Amino acid sequence: MGAATRPRPPFECIALLLQGGGALGAYQAGVYEALTEAGLDPDWIAGISIGAINGALIAGNAPGTRVDRLRAFWERVTAKPYCDWSERLFPAKGDAARQWLNQLSANLALIGGAPGFFTPRFLAPWLYPPGTIAATSAYDTSSLKATLEELIDFDRLSAGVMRFSIGAVNVRTGNFVYFDTKTHTIGPEHIMASGALPPGFPAIEIEGEHYWDGGLVSNTPLQWVVDSQPRVDTLAFQVDLWSARGELPRTLVEVSTRKQEIQYSSRTRAGTDNFKDIQRLRRAMADLFEKLPEALKNGPEAQLLRPAADHKAYNIVQLIYHAKNYEGHSKDYEFSRASMREHWRAGYHDAVRTLRHPEVLQRPINDEGVFTFDLDRDGRE
Repeated sequence: MGAATRPRPPFECIALLLQGGGALGAYQAGVYEALTEAGLDPDWIAGISIGAINGALIAGNAPGTRVDRLRAFWERVTAKPYCDWSERLFPAKGDAARQWLNQLSANLALIGGAPGFFTPRFLAPWLYPPGTIAATSAYDTSSLKATLEELIDFDRLSAGVMRFSIGAVNVRTGNFVYFDTKTHTIGPEHIMASGALPPGFPAIEIEGEHYWDGGLVSNTPLQWVVDSQPRVDTLAFQVDLWSARGELPRTLVEVSTRKQEIQYSSRTRAGTDNFKDIQRLRRAMADLFEKLPEALKNGPEAQLLRPAADHKAYNIVQLIYHAKNYEGHSKDYEFSRASMREHWRAGYHDAVRTLRHPEVLQRPINDEGVFTFDLDRDGRE
């Protein structure tokens, strides 16, 4: 069924949840391209780090230009002529060759940055006066601000036609906060704050406070969406760039890679299972309230519990990027054009395959009112 003829799924809200993961973020762009082709544009986007950038490029543009804006961003930050020349001269055949080219690209990013995103500082941070921005970060991200201002309509973004939420961490208090179009006027500084991963990137000042990358506390915005009030029936596409599951590492480099995956996956499957348990209790309380006599319904105990009771339904559709063997520990800062295209294609095809399963778009009928789908676990292709 094409997008023009597909009825809207029976949910009050379609949410797109975008995890952080640096250069892996092109996977999310591919997922969005498949969703919009299927007529499943989100009502709400919540993102962390690179997920905040991708989300802003979607929410801050008209529907017909969103994929083009995503592509413009990813082609800009992966425009490295030397690396592209190397790939043409030495076409990768096999994992060993591709691993060498990927590591070359990652090293180029460390030395020269990524166009329109970040550039290395002229001097090492310890050579700048303490307390300055340059003394606390290895890279300058001012070029990202210019890129965001060029590719995003911030008036449209803050108008709130599509709700937009991004997570960051207050450096001074350590508190995790969300900038949300329901409560904030979002500018480029908010998006940069969500992706300001130390010590590479500098903290971003907003209204007298400084903020770092939200992934330091939680790299997945699922909790923000499912805990939001008032609760609504939600179809959530949760796009993760790190897989919690993996192989036992055999070398120190593989240990570093596995550590990243565990740290930044934010245990999304465990979070989803916990949410299922909570929602089962909410629905049980709602059923119980319907059976209580009026005297008990109006009692203080019932009034205290009533806000927690509902019959809302949630589909949580997980799309998780699985890195290739040759990508290694530097995959989140490996900004080659070839890898970007691979990540984009992977996201697109994973979303297409997921949408072939009709239950993904159907309202759940189980006791907890929560249905989860993971192509790796539940797919039958």
